[in-house]
Amino acid sequence: MNERLRTAMLRHGVALEDLAETCGVEPKTVERWINTGRVPHRRHRWAAAKLLTADETYLWPDVLESSQARRGRANRSELVEVFPDRASVPRELWLRLLSEAQERVDVLVFSGTFFAQTQPKIARLLTETARRGVAIRLCFGDPNAQSVETRDREEGLGGTLAPKIRSSLTYYRALPEVDGCEIRLHATTLYASLFRYDDDILVNPHAYGEPASANPTFHFRRLDGGTIAEHYMSSFERVWAGAVPWSGAEL
Repeated sequence: MNERLRTAMLRHGVALEDLAETCGVEPKTVERWINTGRVPHRRHRWAAAKLLTADETYLWPDVLESSQARRGRANRSELVEVFPDRASVPRELWLRLLSEAQERVDVLVFSGTFFAQTQPKIARLLTETARRGVAIRLCFGDPNAQSVETRDREEGLGGTLAPKIRSSLTYYRALPEVDGCEIRLHATTLYASLFRYDDDILVNPHAYGEPASANPTFHFRRLDGGTIAEHYMSSFERVWAGAVPWSGAEL
């Protein structure tokens, strides 16, 4: 017997017929929910939970267990590929993801020098992508930021990271003038470089003392019920919100 459902109905003065009417089912169906512990369809659970001002996972605890199992399967399914280092990501994959993007392309890096090197004429490619109606957002490290100086020191780059950022930005000087393209500079501690193309995202996490190119890269594709791809996409939004627009002039 589902004692939680029965008790909630008693406390709220909800008769069996009342719950049946709210959920659009026969009273005998509600009886089975109570007496046999049968778990209703999702829309019926939501209607009952709303009427009884209770969480559906309280009234039917099995729902939480099955939801967690589904979420676990979805999260594992979101992982498309693991590359031992960023250099192992095929150039063809970068080009395909960019050419197939329909809604947005988001990039979060410090310098992202390789991004232009693996995709010659990157500014033209991004311009053409934006003209298809794709929103382009590129977020580079602020070469004057303390976080850039710190990363340079931790990776033993000898003061070259800030110049690398300035050099990289020269590829994108004309993009701020293109409708649909935005470039910003961030001063955050960068834990992972992110490259999003609609529901696909390449995540290049940073390990202390190692250059980004030497660290693994994970290819995730967002799925209903999954949380990993969305986790990194939300991270990009937080950095983007605090970044400063770059006009393409100052370096």
